[in-house]
Amino acid sequence: MIPDPPDGFPTGELTLHGRVLPASNATFVGELGGVRVVYKPIAGERPLWDFPNGTLAAREVGAWAVSEALGWDIVPPTVLGDGPHGPGMVQLWRDEVEDAAPVDIVAEGEVPAGFRHVFDGLDAHDQAVSLVHEDSPPLRRMALFDVVVNNADRKGGHVLPMPDGHRHGVDHGLTFHVEHKLRTVLWGFVGDAITAEEADGLRTLAAALDGALGTTLCGLLTEEEVETTTRRVARLLANGTFPG
Repeated sequence: MIPDPPDGFPTGELTLHGRVLPASNATFVGELGGVRVVYKPIAGERPLWDFPNGTLAAREVGAWAVSEALGWDIVPPTVLGDGPHGPGMVQLWRDEVEDAAPVDIVAEGEVPAGFRHVFDGLDAHDQAVSLVHEDSPPLRRMALFDVVVNNADRKGGHVLPMPDGHRHGVDHGLTFHVEHKLRTVLWGFVGDAITAEEADGLRTLAAALDGALGTTLCGLLTEEEVETTTRRVARLLANGTFPG
């Protein structure tokens, strides 16, 4: 089903178990080679005014490729494959910890220890609340990753807490636009200095973009999108801080 899958990625016939609701685009949970996966067929992508039609699956695969080059394991293994509803994105499922909330809404001003404040607002009942997120290395890396791929859709529900404390990010179809599109809940690190370890990851990524990763992305994105991604990495390294 999947041409040249990465090492360890399951192969075989994709069997669907159900659909994920609600979701902006058709999203299914299935099984591939005995392993649970997420499947998003290109045919089920909802047209958008600012992203070309039929490109979201490729952008999800490109986001995984960037995650791999960084070495930060943010995006679960993701490939382009074929399924019951045609070609699309296939990604390994990750079981999150249900009682953990790396991104949360709390009563206004009551920021838990180990969290960063993002902004204040009103909830659906007009109660004053604050949006907060963890102050943790995994979320710092995810925030930098989102800047690199220009993620226009980082919701709190797209941050998956793992039992070992790691955090995975999912839903990266709205990425790599050439215009500034960063829309994210992970704004709590704005102005922080990028650490030496984080800068090392970005430098590794910059080198990969000049080599094999750049070639891979050119098969998934436009040449201008790849060039703009390279410039975003260079700007992060030159400025040395989390941008606003």
